[in-house]
Amino acid sequence: MVNQPKEYYRRINNVDLCWFEWGSASPNLASILLVHATGFHARCWDQVVAELPDRHVISIDMRGHGRSEKQGPFNWQSFGDDLTAFIDHLALSELIGVGHSMGGHAVAVAAARTRGRLSGLVLVDPVIMSPEIYASNESVHADWLDDAGQHPVARRKNYFESVAAMIENFQGRGSYGAWLDSVLKDYCQYGLLPNPEGAGWVLACPPLVEAEIYMGSTGRNILPEIAGVMIPTRVLRAKARDESRQEMDFSSSPTWPGLADFLPAGEDYHYPELTHFIPMQKPSLIAQHIRKLSS
Repeated sequence: MVNQPKEYYRRINNVDLCWFEWGSASPNLASILLVHATGFHARCWDQVVAELPDRHVISIDMRGHGRSEKQGPFNWQSFGDDLTAFIDHLALSELIGVGHSMGGHAVAVAAARTRGRLSGLVLVDPVIMSPEIYASNESVHADWLDDAGQHPVARRKNYFESVAAMIENFQGRGSYGAWLDSVLKDYCQYGLLPNPEGAGWVLACPPLVEAEIYMGSTGRNILPEIAGVMIPTRVLRAKARDESRQEMDFSSSPTWPGLADFLPAGEDYHYPELTHFIPMQKPSLIAQHIRKLSS
């Protein structure tokens, strides 16, 4: 069981951001910064934090998510800008950046811009595409729009009577079926906010915000920017996408297989037995990679 963290709020890069902190900075060990995926929040990392009881850990709610402000723009440029400003605000001398999916994209950009702040990266199935995909600027999400041009995520269930009702709604279904029960509980417990219109709870990342983020996933080629990231970087990749599947599939990897070779100090770790939700399936694996960068 993870200890309860301190909770902070601060206006950074013109948006009110929330983050959580476990432990305190040590002169002998790098601090750890955890950055979540699209539609998730800072406390989805609780089970990873539980595997690192002796470490100083910071986990942020990105704009539009969790307890941070629901203020746009909700694009990939903004996430990189926010995280860069946040790392500068922390002013820590040694930091290991860990990002899942969209969080991996953002922390890679921040590493390129905050030279000397980060000493290592764990990019957990980051949404960083191949040069060819960026050149075509064709999002796989465009294949899933309905006749009105709306992304399916925009129509997801947004209201729940309770945390228990949200857990029941997702438990054992689709990709959620591969998650640890403890992670699903964290996702639901901290992924709801009081319903501003009355009783019950609503998602801490509104469905329209989540859909907007997905649609912009191939809109910004960060490869030239991150090409000079010299710090040790571990790229974790899940199972490859089945190109024959027509339905929406969030369980496969969005990561360019050549990413680790592209980065000057990159190492590739392929886990074809795992889904895109690696931190939700194997939090101990994420902690293991973090510790390896610190040893």
